[in-house]
Amino acid sequence: MVRSLNGTAALFTLCLVFLGHRAFANKSSHKAAFLQPHNAARAEVGVAKLSWNATLAAYARRYAGQRSRDCDLVHSRGPYGENISWGSAGRGWAAGDAVASWVKEKANYDCESNRCARRRKCGHYTQVVWAKTRRVGCAAVECDGGAGTFIICSYDPPGNVNGKFP
Repeated sequence: MVRSLNGTAALFTLCLVFLGHRAFANKSSHKAAFLQPHNAARAEVGVAKLSWNATLAAYARRYAGQRSRDCDLVHSRGPYGENISWGSAGRGWAAGDAVASWVKEKANYDCESNRCARRRKCGHYTQVVWAKTRRVGCAAVECDGGAGTFIICSYDPPGNVNGKFP
């Protein structure tokens, strides 16, 4: 009986470790956590809401899974628009935190010149509000060793086309 219990405990622990490295993006609560702040930012500038796309979410999950080993902020170089983020361990980073950090870049965007302020980032924000983008899929994964959380959103059609306004 003890051997059976130990085997069950080991299997349970193994499953927890495996699930800890898996990206999460399928639950409707996660979808809403990503979609709501995106669509709130888009509503502020009068562009259509994004819809959740399972293909984009699957792409994001796969890439987040690859990044779980090191959680480096490296873009996938895939066919979609992309925003990535990393949150430190212990903070409890969530979807809304990442999207909020991207939307904060609005302060760095000069819509008259269609440029970021000098030495400032604004490309995450412009991707969030890119008018021609219609679909989004996102994922988050805990980094190996509890080093934080890697979050990615993939966008279709992609935004941030040089010379074009969001």
